[in-house]
Order: sequence, then structure tokens, then C-alpha cells
Amino acid sequence: MAEGKGRSRADTGGASRRTDHGTSRRTGDDASRSESGAGDVWDDGLIARRVNEGEQVPASVVEVRASVAQSSAPLAYDGALRARLDALRELVGLSRTRLDSRTLSDAGRVLDEAAARRRLSGQHTVVAIAGATGSGKSQLFNSLAGVTISETGVRRPTTASPIACSWSDGAAPLIDRLGIPGRLRRRPVQSPEAEAQLRGLVLVDLPDLDSAAVQHREQAERVLALVDAIIWVLDPEKYADAVLHERYLRPMAGHAEVMFVVLNQVDRLPGEATEQVLDDLRRLLDEDGIALGEYDEPGAHVLALSALTGEGVGELRECLGRFVAERGAPARRISADLDAAAAGLRPVYATGRRAGLSEEARDEFAARLADAVGATAAGEAAERAWLRNANRACGTPWLRLWRWFQDRREPPTGRMVLRTQADEEATARQRVETAVRIVADRAAAGLPAAWAQAVREAAARGAHGLPEALDQLAARAGLPPGRPPRPGWWPVAVLVQASMTLLQVVGGLWLVGQIVGVMAPNLGVPVLLMVLGIVGGPLVEWSCRMAARGPARRYGQEAERRLREAAAGCGRARVLDPVAAELLRYREVREQYGRVVGVG
Repeated sequence: MAEGKGRSRADTGGASRRTDHGTSRRTGDDASRSESGAGDVWDDGLIARRVNEGEQVPASVVEVRASVAQSSAPLAYDGALRARLDALRELVGLSRTRLDSRTLSDAGRVLDEAAARRRLSGQHTVVAIAGATGSGKSQLFNSLAGVTISETGVRRPTTASPIACSWSDGAAPLIDRLGIPGRLRRRPVQSPEAEAQLRGLVLVDLPDLDSAAVQHREQAERVLALVDAIIWVLDPEKYADAVLHERYLRPMAGHAEVMFVVLNQVDRLPGEATEQVLDDLRRLLDEDGIALGEYDEPGAHVLALSALTGEGVGELRECLGRFVAERGAPARRISADLDAAAAGLRPVYATGRRAGLSEEARDEFAARLADAVGATAAGEAAERAWLRNANRACGTPWLRLWRWFQDRREPPTGRMVLRTQADEEATARQRVETAVRIVADRAAAGLPAAWAQAVREAAARGAHGLPEALDQLAARAGLPPGRPPRPGWWPVAVLVQASMTLLQVVGGLWLVGQIVGVMAPNLGVPVLLMVLGIVGGPLVEWSCRMAARGPARRYGQEAERRLREAAAGCGRARVLDPVAAELLRYREVREQYGRVVGVG
């Protein structure tokens, strides 16, 4: 026995033996390949220097053995999981300019770990045994291995570093990923039944989660984030410990499918107390949000056992055997990590409210800009200018002479002067700023904080220089220089008005000629001509004014429309388009987030 324990790999001399209860041997060629350094060579160290007192273990069980280099197929994710990971990668890429690195850290970690785990063996399942001090983790670890590997005792903490035990070859890269050195890697008891039942299992005993040594807790938490599945070992005294539930079980509720919850030390419970404690444990797990797979449903396995007496250990071994044989734990762990990362990102991608900029908001923004440049007043001024020109063209000569005299005193331009006063400019600028602020708030409504801030910043950048741009566009899109165009009936109206004036002149000259005796007395005809001219002139002017109202209104509306379109185009190019780009970017990341959570 001592000789078997003391032999090292060098002592085997290239012909190391593998003996499973004396029934099988490894050839010298295999040993030579192992010594050559190819593949995954185990540094077994002392496989089992400590055995249970009174237990007789054959020398072949504890004999040092070098593993044959074997190639293991890498892990393969199914199409749905690959699509979700690709969506998360795209989501992170689209969000880097909008979200800080701390917000995206969990998502980045999931992507990194998923990529790292995919490159490693898909034929192995790494299971960690975790629990509090005194729960019997190491004792259960040794019981599953069939030999004392992890040190047990009353001294706390007993387990200072993670210890790994593998039931088959090819797991070295997986254990390297956990950062477990070769001196802490072990082999279980060798038996055909055990190897067949747990082939592919890599079991890791972790330090206590509530250890007084901070580095122990840190090591345990680091490994917990990397393993494929977890066995939580609880004891009848501390199974309801708030720290365990609030710090570990509750945050990992979404990982129920890769969790085993074991109530250890049931040999200390009298009578039916085991069932009562189990029922209370299930109640606590339900409050933690952990689904229990009690009726062939996906969820955590809850078992009661005693690692000391062996009661229930066989049932756990059978569950582990089926679990490992499925080869689905690594993908389920990555999927659960993905769910947790997506849940953490939900506040920055989804608010449950409708987001976007409605057509009503766009139209209102355009209307506010049009008011700021005075589109309505410009249209009214254009209408008045058209009517004024119609009156000048079709009015009586005497009225036109009076208006000419007035124009000499204060010549009108026929156009409205836009924003010539300083106070008017300040008021217009305030209106533009108010319009931009309102449309930005409406566009940001319903968005997560980061995206709402991005929308407001885009609107603010567009608002810079917008009043000056509106002024320039208003000048180009306003009334054309000179007088408004004349319709085709104006020359006829002018000719008729000239005829009325001619009748007045002819009638007047006729009366003057009769008064001076040049012409024969006949008051009726000249008076009739003068009355026709005097009455007909204003009548023609009134008729033209009535006829000019429709064209004048259309002319004013056209001028207002041009100015409104110019203002709307300027606002769209400077404010609405950048805001729409941010909203489109948010919709893209929202769709990617939907794919990450599996609803898109």
C-alpha cells in the first residue's frame, strides 16, 4: 500500500499501469505517449493520501496514473442560442457610443465566457459543489469520488482552494480555465461502474461561501461564474441562512436547470423532521424564484442525503449521471447567463411604453417654426399687397392720384418686412427654442434614459444656428420683389375705367363749352355722360375689388405655403432628421434586444 502511494510518474519508467481492481492494464506505448507531453497530461500529485479510518482501499485505486492524451470535440451551441449570442454581440456593438462600459460589462462577460466555453470540450460537464461552512461539501465530494480527496475536519475554513476531480480524460483545458493548478487535480476511485455512470463529469470542491477569509470567498465566486452546473450543499442548521439565499440563490434563480440543491446531514434529523425541513427548503426556494423540477419540469433538483452515512448519495450520483450524459448543461448555463444579462439590460433598452415621434408632433413642430418666421403674417401681407395693386390698377384716376400723393409721402414696398425689430428677433428666437425643446421632449418620451438623452442632444445640436437659417430661408422663400402679378382681366378693367374717366371729361368739356357759348345749349347729354362716368368709375373699382379677393387670397396662401415649407424643410434637416436617426438607432437596438431575450 505504501509502495503504491509513494510511486511517482518518473518511477513508472514509461510503462505506467492502470489497474481497475486488477482487471485491466495500460500498455507501455500508452504510457510513453503520456510521458512525451502530448495532449492533456494530469498532474495528479497525491491522489488520495488520506483515506477514511478503517477503510481498506486497494493499492490499484490510489496508484498514480498518467492520462492518455485524448482529443475532445468542442462544445456546439444550437441555432437558437447562437442567434441570441450573435444578437447580444450586435447589441453591444450598437450601444457602445450610448452606454457606459459598466452597463455593458455583464453582457461582455457573457460573450467572452460563451466564446471561451465553446472552444473547450463538449463531452465534459463541470459541476461545482458550493455551500457554507460546516455544510459537508468536502465530505460529499469525497463520497462521490469514492475516496478521500478533499480534506475534512472541524477546523474552519477547511477547504482553502478549489479542488477538481475528473472521471475521464480530456478535461485539462476546462480545469485550466478555472485556474486550478495541477497539484489540486485528482482522480476518483477507479471502477467500471463509476466511470460508466459519471463519464464526462468534472467535479470541483469550492471553498466556503461564508468563509472568514475574503480570498476564499473570492475564489469560490470566481469559479461559480465559470462552471456548467452547481450543487448547493445545505445543512439542517443553516439551510435558511439569509446570506446564502439573498447573495447567491436568489440572484441565480434563472439558473435553476443547472442547479442541484442538496440537504446534507439528514442523519442528524429525527423521525419525519427530514420531510419537514425539505418542505420548508422548497418553500424558501420558491420564494427565491427558483423553479423546482419535481414533476419532470425544468428546474433545480432538490435531494436529501447524508454524505457521512451514504444515505441518498446513490440517488445524487444517478441524477448526476443522467445530467452529465445529456451533455446539455454548458449550453443551458450560457443560456441562463444570457437571460440574466438581458434582464440586467432591460431598463436601458425597454420601458414598456411606446416611443417615437408621431406625425402630429412633426406637424406641430413645423407649425411652430412657421409661426416663428411669421408665415401667417407674410401671407396676409401678400394678400393685402395684391388687393392694393388691384385697387391701383382699376381705381378711378382721382383716387389713384390721391394714393400717388400718399405714396410720395410714405412709399410702400408691397412686402412685409420680417423681423426688423430687435424685440421681434428675440421673440422669434425664443419661439424656435421652444419648438425644438417641445419636439425633443416628445421624441424622448417613452425612451430609456440613455437614449432619451441622445435624442435631446441631437435636437440641441440641430437647434444651433436654426433661427439664422430660418431668416435666410424666409428671405429667399418670401414674396418676390416688385409688384404681384396681374390677372388677365386687369387690362379690360383698366380700359373700362379709362372709358368712365373719358365720359366724365367729355361731359365736363361739353358743359364748359355750353357755358362759354361755344356749343349749343343741351344739358341732358353732357350731364348724362358725366353721371355715367362719375357713377361708373367707382362701380368698376368696386367690381374689380370684389373680383380680386379670390386671387389675392390664393396669392397670400401661396406665399404662406412657401414660407411654411421652407421653415419645415429647414427644421426637418437640422432637427427632425438627426432625431429620427437616433430613434432609428434605438429601434435597431430594441429589435436586437428582443432577439437576445428570444422574442424577436
